[in-house]
Amino acid sequence: MSTLTASIDTERLAPPRVSNLVAGAVGGAPRIILRLEGAAALAVASAAYARVGDGWVMFALLFLAPDISMLGSLAGRRIGAVAYNLGHSYLPPAALAACGLFISQPLLLSLSLIWVAHIGFDRMLGYGLKYDTAFGHTHLRVKSSRAPNS
Repeated sequence: MSTLTASIDTERLAPPRVSNLVAGAVGGAPRIILRLEGAAALAVASAAYARVGDGWVMFALLFLAPDISMLGSLAGRRIGAVAYNLGHSYLPPAALAACGLFISQPLLLSLSLIWVAHIGFDRMLGYGLKYDTAFGHTHLRVKSSRAPNS
């Protein structure tokens, strides 16, 4: 048995040493598709808001409100990533929209559309859900502190 194990080149058989973070960041055509989906979400949410919304002043004032979730990073990277991801996932605004429709509250639907538009805008620009390893590490890119364009 020892001659068999000695002849196996474990370095050649081992998976390449790529961090999970780099492997988890989307690239190529899928990244482009995700960015186009973000643009579509922005366009559809904005068009829907134009039909049911409470005016463009409210839209403009609240468009960047989900970015308040970045303040969670003051409590550490892990809490910051969770807070940011809660503010930048489509699930909470979808729940808010469902609630607004269920209880016939148009304001909740308007708020959810603004929120979806913000998320779509961020995704269109390439900002994704955050990993807790560093602020610039997202599912759409891994921003290195050494290489600003990566």
